[in-house]
Formats: sequence, C-alpha cells, structure tokens
Amino acid sequence: MFPETPAAAAALSVARRFYSPALINHCVRSYLWGAMYAAAHRIAYDDELYYVSALLHDIALTEAFDSHAVPFEAAGGRLAWVFGTVAGWPAERAARAEEIIVLHMREDVSAATDPEAHLLQVASSWEVVGRHAEQFSTGARAEMLARYPRLGFGRDFLASFEDQARRKPDSAAAASVRNDLATRIAANPLESPSLS
Repeated sequence: MFPETPAAAAALSVARRFYSPALINHCVRSYLWGAMYAAAHRIAYDDELYYVSALLHDIALTEAFDSHAVPFEAAGGRLAWVFGTVAGWPAERAARAEEIIVLHMREDVSAATDPEAHLLQVASSWEVVGRHAEQFSTGARAEMLARYPRLGFGRDFLASFEDQARRKPDSAAAASVRNDLATRIAANPLESPSLS
C-alpha cells in the first residue's frame, strides 16, 4: 500500500511527530487519493517521491515549522529539500520534492509535465474543497474515511489558512481565503456527516 523505503518510513515518522491526527490523516489520504487517480488514468509516477511529498506537503502549517516570512508551501518545500538531502537523495531528487510541494498550490500542472505535482494537486484539492469529486466513487470515499477519518480536518484547515492569510496577505493561502474557501470547504462532499 505504501512504499517501503527508508525515506518513506522517515517521512511517516516526521508526520507522526509534528502533525495533528486530522492533518496526518489528510496527508495520508492525499497520497492514497493521488495513487487511486493515477491508477485510474494510467499515470506513471515515482511512488516514493510522491509519498514523501504528500506526507510533508503541509508540514509548514504546523507550529514547529510555520514560517513568518514565506508562504507555507514554500517553507514546506524547503523543509522537504532538507529532508531529502538528509535522507541521502541526490540533489535533483530533493529539489523535486521541494518543487512538488510548491506547485501543489499553483496553477494546474498537467500529468505529462509533472505527474507527482499533478497528483498532489488533484488529491489535495479534492481533499480540501471537493474538486474532482467525479473521480472518486461513493464507495471509495466511504472506505477511505472509515480507515482515515477527517477528525475535523475541514474546520482546522480553514483556521490554518485564515491564519496564514492574516499574516501573509500575498500568499496563495490568502487568495484561497478571499476566493470563499470557507464555503467551498463546507460544500465538499467529504465533509458530509454521512461520510465522516
């Protein structure tokens, strides 16, 4: 189900140490939704690289790693670069983890251009605001949330983004808040009480 490599195990350890239960479940679900989407669309991707990026993509929303100066995705990307370097990855691979995390908050990236960033964009936008709902069956949703419940993720995520927006008004998080993030989270089918 998950890649069995030292870097993958270390990423899970980092996530368990610093994320809330709701945030770690979100990151695990993001990996699994992306893998499910890739299988359905026959998208080839680097499983370990995608897993590590998915697990670390929100690390800079945590108190321990929140940056006062840069958007959370940029700070998280830099931390992923450090993580990859310490894990012994070549410089280009560590840089790819940074790029994937930064790009997940940018304009859509095609699977042909960057499969891992594309998968993280699809999965995280589905997770947060319900985008791409047609890609994930009701049965898959129920099974996923039974294994990895949301635990108030939508509420907590909105609070994190509102905090980011107040402190970093030019960030992508602030743009999301201005684009009625609260309403979009509330309308996400994954927020339905019958699924959580």
